[in-house]
Amino acid sequence: MQLFAFGINHQTAPLSIREQVAFHAERMEAALHDLTTRTAVKEAAILSTCNRTEVYCNTAHSETALDWLASYHQIKRSHIAPYLYALPQAEAARHAFRVASGLDSMVLGETQILGQMRQAVKTAEHAGTMGMLLHKLFQRTFSVAKEVRTSTEIGASSVSMAAAAVRLAERIFPSVAEQKVLFIGAGEMIELCATHFAARHPKHILVANRTVARAQTLADRFNGSAIGLAELPKHLASYDIVVTCTASQLPILGKGMVERALKARRHRPMFMVDLAVPRDIETEVAELNDVFLYTVDDLGEVVKQGMDSRQAHVSQAEAIIESRVDDFVHWMETRELVPTIRGLRDHAERYRRHEMERAQKMLARGEDPNEVIEVLSRALTNKFLHLPTHALSHAHDNDRHELVTLLSRLYALHHE
Repeated sequence: MQLFAFGINHQTAPLSIREQVAFHAERMEAALHDLTTRTAVKEAAILSTCNRTEVYCNTAHSETALDWLASYHQIKRSHIAPYLYALPQAEAARHAFRVASGLDSMVLGETQILGQMRQAVKTAEHAGTMGMLLHKLFQRTFSVAKEVRTSTEIGASSVSMAAAAVRLAERIFPSVAEQKVLFIGAGEMIELCATHFAARHPKHILVANRTVARAQTLADRFNGSAIGLAELPKHLASYDIVVTCTASQLPILGKGMVERALKARRHRPMFMVDLAVPRDIETEVAELNDVFLYTVDDLGEVVKQGMDSRQAHVSQAEAIIESRVDDFVHWMETRELVPTIRGLRDHAERYRRHEMERAQKMLARGEDPNEVIEVLSRALTNKFLHLPTHALSHAHDNDRHELVTLLSRLYALHHE
């Protein structure tokens, strides 16, 4: 039973690297099956968000798991090696606890990561790649996250990515209420962003999504309208603010499409936020005049506001986590002893059954029950003590003292 976690995140790798190892939600189960069938990984769960890609697994062959990540995404391991972190046993547990508690997030104390981690576990369960070790790890992880959030104020004054996007927009435009806002995608992040922007009462909200019905459901909440992705080219020029976050593996907004929109807008500025990993907007769009393009990483400075008020609670949260890491490591170590304990009990059970059969035969012959009990107890005592006595009698000088100490501890012997 070997816990191992590895991956990259916003602290170790730029967006250009993170998007190369991101996992598409629709292909996650296939990836998990591939990992557990092609390598020596026994259990696995994958957490893939805009800020991180992490694999939690049960394996004694960590190198093969690291090689798999690179080969699955068809890149050289040396290409991502400088950005990877590899965490065995206690370090892996500590990392999982910190991630779920919001201590490893771009937004300190944010809660969205906890839901993303729960979804990663559900996906792994559905794929059949969760076992006893990972079940216990994530059970403890969610328990620790709850304790941290209820015992500390780590999430107090937290500025979400969605709120940061609104703040940035207000630096470009005097008032969001005078602008039209286009959301591309209809997932959780877009829903959060739409909620924050809608609070500023923009002129109009449009939601574009691959599935129009889903876009319409979200748009209805904010008195907006909905379109399919194919209709984007003819609508883009009408919108001043564009926020996108889809699961597309290829860019949705290319440089050419945005250039045409700017021309139609007579070069009125366009504020764009790309929260997707991989990115939805071609990087070359940032080179265009009158476009203010921000990615997930660009929002980092904004979300740091209010950080000082939460730092005081970090040490308290870390202390809770450290204590729970010790508990989890003890559980893992105990589980590693199970085969030995089971073998010891099986060994003793064979002795017991053999002597019970012998005693039953003596009773069947009419022998004195007291004598039978005496014989039974003496035989069991001799058998249980035979192996340790034999080992002690045949121990070499170098081993004898160590064996005496060990046996004294096991049997609580007190020498005069």
